[in-house]
Amino acid sequence: MKKHEVHIGQLIKQRLLEEERSMAWLAEKVYCDKNNFYKKLHSDNIDIDLLLRISRTLHKDFFSYYSEILYKEKMGG
Repeated sequence: MKKHEVHIGQLIKQRLLEEERSMAWLAEKVYCDKNNFYKKLHSDNIDIDLLLRISRTLHKDFFSYYSEILYKEKMGG
């Protein structure tokens, strides 16, 4: 099994920087305990429901990173 090729927490942090928003702001918007949220962003994976709430809040499809990996694997790349 391949190691995750996407570190979703880093991608979310990058988007927050672009939007000039804090992790505390996002944690509040997605109804997640701030301390628990910080731990989740340091992980290389996030549960689907939380990722959907984050995608909606930040107006960015974070699932697309995983779709891209699947597409590349299907195409043999």
